[in-house]
Amino acid sequence: MIAESGSSAGLRGEGNGAGYEVSKPCALCFYAGQSSRLVNNGNVLGGAMNPIKLSIATTDYDHFRDFRTGAVRAEGIDHSWSMLSHHEVFARFTANREWDVAELSLAKFSTQVTREDSDIVGLPVICSRLFRFSSFYVNKNAGIKTVDDLKGKRIGSPEWAHSAAVYMRGWMHNECGVKLPEVHWYQAGANAPGRTEKVELNLPPGVEITRVEDKSLSEMLASGEIDCAIIARPPTCFIEGHPDVERLFPNYLEMEEEYYARTKVWPIMHIIAMQKRIVDENPWVARNLYNAFNESKRRSLERMFDPAVSRYPLPWVPTYARKMQETFGDDPFPFGIEENRPTWEQMLLYTYQQGIAHKHVEPEDVFQKGVMTKVVV
Repeated sequence: MIAESGSSAGLRGEGNGAGYEVSKPCALCFYAGQSSRLVNNGNVLGGAMNPIKLSIATTDYDHFRDFRTGAVRAEGIDHSWSMLSHHEVFARFTANREWDVAELSLAKFSTQVTREDSDIVGLPVICSRLFRFSSFYVNKNAGIKTVDDLKGKRIGSPEWAHSAAVYMRGWMHNECGVKLPEVHWYQAGANAPGRTEKVELNLPPGVEITRVEDKSLSEMLASGEIDCAIIARPPTCFIEGHPDVERLFPNYLEMEEEYYARTKVWPIMHIIAMQKRIVDENPWVARNLYNAFNESKRRSLERMFDPAVSRYPLPWVPTYARKMQETFGDDPFPFGIEENRPTWEQMLLYTYQQGIAHKHVEPEDVFQKGVMTKVVV
């Protein structure tokens, strides 16, 4: 007989950097709504309901690994997990709802969840989050040295509902005085032609987008057909060292640190979406999934903070991880609503302003009611 336990307990560093300890979950306690279970040869003692079967699709994340492989289990749920590129998951879930639970771009999620009688609901589980001041690439011949110089310029992104571009357009519009109608917007594939929008748009007055089907943003940026690209993945022309292409903000790291210190916004790119019928029929599923995702993430962070062995093939990972706690707190990658409120609120505003979300909503409107019910033992 063995004891299984789940936990979303935070990680806490100890000492002066010479060592690191991670609090361990008590084997027979409750943590954040997850009960421990006594297991004998795979059977839960004391009786259990038949688990429901769910299909899940995401790309490959270390913080989802233990849940995906079964080292962490969601109470009452058996899953089959498709591990695909995030672009494939976005496209197939948006078009066909091929899975019960799926990773989804936050921008595309905002469109679909704000439709009348939406058939999806969010889970406040974060797949990917990144600051994006590094995502501005400019052609040197355009004379762009500051964000103000972007007025009147030709700026491209892979899609209008591209989360990285949504954040940066929102920053330009709301904080820098470069209003959406003051830019000539272009849409094309990042490094290959043919990419199209996945969701419907209702562009604000004065905003127009030129769609280019036969060229990529990388080609157009290098040739000077566009002046700037806002893009999550560096364009090929930049990677290959094209002499006319550079980052607008080479000091992006310092900008991002200052931005977070001032706003407490840590941009969220992708979250977990669910078909609403799942929680309509089984309201408990959302929190049980959340608990499993959170425990999987806790184990991932535990590996990262472990200084005993090289969990990842890079130097100083545990040291850098401890440094990140100084900025982001004990849990440097928090899930949840309140833990990320400034970021949720900002993105829901920006997507509405940019004609991606159908209406301006609050974070509580896009997640299942009660999913973050507080549990204290």
